[in-house]
Amino acid sequence: MPRKSTTEGASTTRRVVIASVAGNMMEWYDFFLYTTAAALVLGTVFFPSGGHPLLGTIAALAGHAVGFAARPIGGLIFGHIGDRRGRKAALMGTLSLMGGATFCMGLLPSYSTAGLLSPLLLVLLRVLQGAAAGGEWGGGVLIITENVPAERRGFLASFSSCGMGLGFVLSSLALWLAEQVSGDGFLAWGWRLPFLASAVIFVVGIYIRRNLGETDGFEAESAKAESAPHSPLREVLRRHPHQVLFAMALRFADSGASYIFMSFSLVYGAYVGISSTVLLWAGIVGMLVDSAMMVVFGRLSDKVGRRPVYLGGAIGMLVWAAPFFLLMDTGDPAAVWAAFIVGHIAIAAMIGVQPSYFSELFSTSTRYSGMALGHELSSAIAGGLSPVVATALLAATGHFLPVALLTMGMAVVTLVALVFFAHVPQAEGAAEPESGDTKTEKKEIDASVA
Repeated sequence: MPRKSTTEGASTTRRVVIASVAGNMMEWYDFFLYTTAAALVLGTVFFPSGGHPLLGTIAALAGHAVGFAARPIGGLIFGHIGDRRGRKAALMGTLSLMGGATFCMGLLPSYSTAGLLSPLLLVLLRVLQGAAAGGEWGGGVLIITENVPAERRGFLASFSSCGMGLGFVLSSLALWLAEQVSGDGFLAWGWRLPFLASAVIFVVGIYIRRNLGETDGFEAESAKAESAPHSPLREVLRRHPHQVLFAMALRFADSGASYIFMSFSLVYGAYVGISSTVLLWAGIVGMLVDSAMMVVFGRLSDKVGRRPVYLGGAIGMLVWAAPFFLLMDTGDPAAVWAAFIVGHIAIAAMIGVQPSYFSELFSTSTRYSGMALGHELSSAIAGGLSPVVATALLAATGHFLPVALLTMGMAVVTLVALVFFAHVPQAEGAAEPESGDTKTEKKEIDASVA
């Protein structure tokens, strides 16, 4: 494949980074919208408990968990499409599925109108959202990592994670604005507005992705004489099981803690008497700091290595789990903001490094499937279950300590993997990492990624 000029290469890099950030932001807006709304309003609308005030919220968050359970399935489906037909085809599919499901949520009748049919339809749509999210992350990462220079991969790939963070910010802002506009009508109809607004986001997202080319890595792989594996998933499981398990373990600390901070914290804050406005804005500010720090940590990983940066984030999460809730217990808005900001900095050290770290574990022909499998299986377990389990623990004990211990336990899983299993063999043909821990043994960069 002919080399691009410096100017052409820089232009391509800017284009794919912007497309990745914008596409991820729009798609994760839809996915996070349910997560935030489940903690604020969906339990009352779709799962009236008639008893304990937390039971309806637990049911709504169980729908959150069901969506996460669908993420590995979506990862496998769209991973197969992405490895066989191209990254762009998979990303167009995830955006269409996510946008349609989110818009339909805004049209659903409440439990008081349709009875059991209402929560059943909500859960079904959440499954479709989960399947779309499962295919989105890997594709959004690969349109950057397979198009950029190896020596800047950590920095540039971290922008794809920024899109996720900004999607959360956008969804929280949309719900906050709906509360302000509709006032007392928020419970009756105002919560629907952010879901219906996803139609506009879908149109913009489709426009961006239709004008996006295929990645250099996939095109180079497609040009080879040998055909792509008939079943990328089978190849991943046969040749790269260690990489999948390692990726799963890395995800426990950030995935579990992310949804403790983003979703359960709204439940806990309401439980101790903090206003929803303070909680939403603390989450928004925390995630904005998170998004900015992802880029900082991604750049740092190009200099000192992926593992040291990731290790620092996992240690930070272990240390901060209990202080997070102690600060929330004060009820002071400044203390609540501090709890969120510091917690999100620890998360950023992991999520900012993930795109480059994970893409360097798998070869091009199975990279989409391998990344999706490791990332989404762990998301389903840690991310999907953590807010549900945390809310159940709070309902049973009335105290944050069991939830803090749960968060710390997930951080320990990641720390054990990083300390004892970080030197898993790279897949044959995988992208060589350009980082501090490998520069002394640098090899020729795989042409399919460089």
